[in-house]
Amino acid sequence: QVQLVESGGGSVQAGGSLRLSCKASGIGSTFSRKSMAWFRQVSGKEREGVAAISSGFNTMYADSVKGRFTVSRDDFENTLYLDMNRLKPEDTAKYYCARSRGLYGSVTMAESEYNVWGPGTQVTVSS
Repeated sequence: QVQLVESGGGSVQAGGSLRLSCKASGIGSTFSRKSMAWFRQVSGKEREGVAAISSGFNTMYADSVKGRFTVSRDDFENTLYLDMNRLKPEDTAKYYCARSRGLYGSVTMAESEYNVWGPGTQVTVSS
């Protein structure tokens, strides 16, 4: 069974940086053949896509994070990353990584295309 575990969350002041990691493990990980994505959710609000990367390394970002966040992947280490710079208080949320259902798909942040999720890591940005 594939598992995803996020790390790297924490508290930071506005303007600061954090790097989130998402390690995939388990039988049949097929990490390199899957699109991966980061989502975030504020309590009481819907989960939203933040960034995604396909197996072919195509990337996609939410407008709110373009130019500040960078998604990347290391297929040898089965790890997904999210580098977050110039953080804002509105970036405060629980961040989740997710693995796509299909293989070699197009890059997407459609939540319905992802079927394996990590437990999340909290990011808090203070003003």
